[in-house]
Formats: sequence, C-alpha cells, structure tokens
Amino acid sequence: MSESFTAVVVEEVDGKPATVFKQLRLQDLPDHDTLVEIEYSGLNYKDGLVLSGNRNKVARTLPMVGGIDLAGKVVETTSPLWKAGDRVVLNGFGLSEQHWGGFSRFQRVKGEWLVRLPDAFTPMQAMAIGTAGYTAALCVDALERWGHAKPGQGKVLVTGAAGGVGSIAVALLAKAGFQVTASTGRAETHGYLQGLGATEFLDRAALQAPLRPLQKELWAGAVDSVGGITLANLLAQMEYGSAAAACGLAGGPDLPGTVLPHILRGVALLGVDSVMAPMNKRLAAWERLARDLAPNALETITTVVPMSDLAKWAKAILAGEVRGRVVVDVSR
Repeated sequence: MSESFTAVVVEEVDGKPATVFKQLRLQDLPDHDTLVEIEYSGLNYKDGLVLSGNRNKVARTLPMVGGIDLAGKVVETTSPLWKAGDRVVLNGFGLSEQHWGGFSRFQRVKGEWLVRLPDAFTPMQAMAIGTAGYTAALCVDALERWGHAKPGQGKVLVTGAAGGVGSIAVALLAKAGFQVTASTGRAETHGYLQGLGATEFLDRAALQAPLRPLQKELWAGAVDSVGGITLANLLAQMEYGSAAAACGLAGGPDLPGTVLPHILRGVALLGVDSVMAPMNKRLAAWERLARDLAPNALETITTVVPMSDLAKWAKAILAGEVRGRVVVDVSR
C-alpha cells in the first residue's frame, strides 16, 4: 500500500477557497470504519461547483476532498457489512459536502453508506453511471410508483437530456417502453440521444419562454434536472393526474410558477433526493441500472479523464459543455 497518495483538496488559500493537489497519508483520512481503495470517481455538476471556488458553499467545511462518487474495493473494515476485497460503490451521503470524497486514491467511509458493486458493471462503468445515473434511476422508479405514465401511452419528457442525469434517464425510460422526448439546446446531440432511445426532440428554449400557468397538456410524465422556469413551464404542460420527477437545479433553484397545474389538473411534483436516499431505494435503483442499462449505452455517454485534468472539466460541466458522463481515473 502506498506511503502517500494524491487527492484533490479544496482548502482556504489567502482567505478564498482554492483547489489543490495534495499528497495525503492513510493517517490523514477521516476516522470511519471502512477503508476503500478507489479506482474511479465521477464528475457531477455539484463537483464542478466545489472545485470552482466552492460556489454556493456546497462544501460545508474546508479542507474538503472533492468527489461525491467513488467505486473501488474494501481494503480493511470493522463493519459487519463488508470484508476486505469486496467491490463497492458509494453515491452521496454527504461526500464532498460534509465528508471527504472520492477524488483520492484511498478514502475512509462508513460501511453503512456502501452498495455492493453489481456484477453487471466494472468500477469504471459504475462511475460512468455515478450519482447522475443512480439519480436518473430513482426518478424513473418514482414515476413508475406514481403510476400515471404507462409504457406506450403518452410521452415522457426529459430535460437537460444530453447531461449525465438526462442521458441515463432517456436510456432507462426507453428500455422500459416509454416514448421519450428529449429537451436539449444542442442540436448536435440529437443523434446521440436518438441512439439512447429518444424519439422526439424539444429545443430547451421552448421551456424558457415567459410562463403561462396552464398550457396544452403534452406530457404523461417528466424527469427534470434543470429547475427554474424550465420546470415551471413543464408543470404547466403536464397531463391531468400526471407527475414530474425533479432532481436538479442547473437552471436555478427558483420555481417561478403557480399552483394551478397542481390544483386544477392534479399534477404532482415528485422531489427526488439522491444524497440521503434510504438504502432500499438505492438498491432498487442499482438493480434497475444493472437490468436495463445496456453496456453500449454506457460506452456512448462516457469520457474517461485523468484526475490531473479535473480543473478544466469542472469549468466545462458548469458551462453546460459536457455531454453524458465524465469518469475520473484517480490513479492519473
């Protein structure tokens, strides 16, 4: 085992948050019960905020090792849930916010946070899915539990469709038999999204127009990772009795809408949290991913980058320039 290893740390430099590459030792890690040797992590929008000056103060305390995802193997543990050599995945549970995260060769975490790596995936593929894909699966599960949207009946809209959540939501919904409309502002991604299963496209500008509280009923269901005026317009276009699963705020945290879709059409807004989701929902989401997400879909959406290039990619994800998923090789 290495005497020291590299980690991406956000710390205060001259009174401001700064991202630095630091050499750490095992004794520097948190005092949790399970030591994991990390093979891959992933880059998410939240990671971009932390690495780009800790915008919105996502990291509650500094110094903080970034990375809300990790995949690797257990090195040692006192948890009864695991043993050395077990392959594991971790999404959320406050990593990179309250607890040190996955942009490191090793990390100590709580055993109760971990999920066994499904046999269907390698660690790299698990991070191609990452929090984004796991969240997408939570959203699809939520829509199915609500029950209005049915395969082959009506259209399901996915906003931010070319991003990490959107890409995997499109693939999972299409696999489940839904007719998927993909909303994106990048026409060059249409072929990519069609390959994932989208059958129609909607320019995101159409959902950013001034709000009319009740519009034509278009969608039997929706997965939204954008928020803001996009979500407000989407809700105004939902069918009677339908639901939208909302999981992101790339377009802002405000919801400049009205109650009219909810009280006149019975439209439900299903908030989907991936950070503290209970284990039963996590396991169901990973079961869906292992069953329904084709390996060739992962290849299509994945870019693998060295950890040394994270600063550049953090800026790109905040600028909306990343297509699909960025997997981080923490050994480089």
